[in-house]
Amino acid sequence: MNVAGEADFDRDGYLIARGLFSPDEIALIGEALRTDHEIRRRMYGIDDGQGGSTEIALWNDVGDDTLGLVPRLERMAGTAASLLGGEVYHYHSKVTSKPPQGGGTWNWHQDYGYWYKNGCLRPDMLSVGIAVSEQTEANGGLMLLQGSHRCGRIEHLMYGDQTAADRERVDRIAERLPLVRFDAEPGDAVFFHSNTLHSSSANRSDGPREVLLCAFNTRANDPVIEHHHPGYRPLDIIADDELLRRGLVLAGADRTFLDPADDRSIDGFTTDQAR
Repeated sequence: MNVAGEADFDRDGYLIARGLFSPDEIALIGEALRTDHEIRRRMYGIDDGQGGSTEIALWNDVGDDTLGLVPRLERMAGTAASLLGGEVYHYHSKVTSKPPQGGGTWNWHQDYGYWYKNGCLRPDMLSVGIAVSEQTEANGGLMLLQGSHRCGRIEHLMYGDQTAADRERVDRIAERLPLVRFDAEPGDAVFFHSNTLHSSSANRSDGPREVLLCAFNTRANDPVIEHHHPGYRPLDIIADDELLRRGLVLAGADRTFLDPADDRSIDGFTTDQAR
């Protein structure tokens, strides 16, 4: 199942896909996140410098477990390929969790602001944010600046504990472009271009805010240097019904997580921020 909308994605820099995952599928994904002890053990907090923290776990590999299947689904990889105009591979996935009454803020940034440093010569990349829990303004749901991918790569600077887009530049862009909130029900997803400016506020609600993010790069954009995310590896795309057909499968210790201690800078934060 591909999600139509190449023209909208090209114009706006994002595409929202309501109900991309059924209630049964998102329940399965949520169960995998909750019951995979290796994920919970390897999650660490990213301090936002304002008293809040976001829990994160990040991995490069796909697989035959529930979470490893998600980026391999036709509706994910096939749509990413259609939107980017060429074969894609899995760049990495991560889960971000903002605890109730304290989940941290993410400053305005572009994913390509980081991935540029990884040797990717073009911004022919995107991320898919899958709402595992409800996403609202109150719990720190994703915000995007519509059409900001057309502004090109913006310089990213250190602001306190986070690497973020040049604030003066972002303020000017925000004066001209609409702000869009990804208010979502579990199972909704948003595909967004690597140059689309996005951020999220703190979770001030009484419930958790959880998102599974899968990033894709194009085969033609294979990085020119070795870094902490993989170069091109063929992606074994599977039918959309495979997720429910296979049921809950946990990777456990077979999953290889990225450890911030292994690299001084992983996608916008440094080892000094990891707890």
